[in-house]
Amino acid sequence: MFYDLNVFKTAYAMATHAGQRQAVISRNMANADTPGYQPRDIEAFQTAFENSGRESAMAATRPSHLHGGGMVGQTWAEHTAKASSDPNGNGVSLEEEMLKAVEVKRQHDRALAIYRSSIGVLRTSLGRA
Repeated sequence: MFYDLNVFKTAYAMATHAGQRQAVISRNMANADTPGYQPRDIEAFQTAFENSGRESAMAATRPSHLHGGGMVGQTWAEHTAKASSDPNGNGVSLEEEMLKAVEVKRQHDRALAIYRSSIGVLRTSLGRA
């Protein structure tokens, strides 16, 4: 009856995406003074979620993987955010990274709110408050 609830999968995917994007943003901020470092980012969750229904081949992350198997959970591909704008070749803007970090926190909070609300609806439907 309640074995395949997509709302929980979506909330989990949104929270996971937020965590992975926060890690990329943190790496960008840590390398803000590294010469030649280019900021990286992950595509927006909405875009990734819309494209998740498409068929794609499995990716081998290590040579020991057989036919690309072994990936657990959803991972999002990183990409270079923009070209260098600093004389030393570093393209990280701390202000932009801070704004991205706030956006990611809001996304994570939204995922938790969806999860909490869904749990409340599920408990109510089962007659437990």
